Amino acid sequence: MNKSLDPRVNRLNIPTGELTPKVPLDQFGTFEVFVQIKEGKGYRHEGIVHAPNRDMAFLFAKEQFSRRLMCAGIFVVETRNVFVTAFTEDKDNIYNHISDTYPEDGEEEQYEIFHLEKRGKQHDHIGSVPAKNHQQALALAKPNFIDGDPIFNVWVVKTSDILFTNEEDMIMWNTLPEKKFRDASDYRAADKIKEFKERQA
Repeated sequence: MNKSLDPRVNRLNIPTGELTPKVPLDQFGTFEVFVQIKEGKGYRHEGIVHAPNRDMAFLFAKEQFSRRLMCAGIFVVETRNVFVTAFTEDKDNIYNHISDTYPEDGEEEQYEIFHLEKRGKQHDHIGSVPAKNHQQALALAKPNFIDGDPIFNVWVVKTSDILFTNEEDMIMWNTLPEKKFRDASDYRAADKIKEFKERQA
């Protein structure tokens, strides 16, 4: 059973030792879901979905997270493909514990970096680095993405392991004329109450 990376789930302290693992074919994998609220804004971790593959995880994530949140984009990555550092406390920056030495094996690829900037909150996408492996990506993120504030935990994900929203998917975020409920400004509640009172007068 995959352990959730969502700190809100881990705070529940659900015991795992007493659970009997299911056979592999009887259990979907977990996928981490990241949501972009507005175009041009960063992606933030919103939770997980269970799915048999990335494509289904993307569809489940769309249904789960775009109906109640305004979305410009979503991406998903399987939990087991997320490299996770230890957690720090108080003002102790996790980068203080990251070694500047790392293995040199592997082909250079792009890796995505996610920071936990406040305990109890969610991870934010902070940027990308070219690297040969997760450890090197983490070491290279250290000088590139430290801005003075403590970072309590870092996730590193190979870009090729992520299923991103593409141009063809963008139409699904559009607000159709008959679906104006997606735009809060179209509620115009105060105007409707005023009109109702005028009709009653």
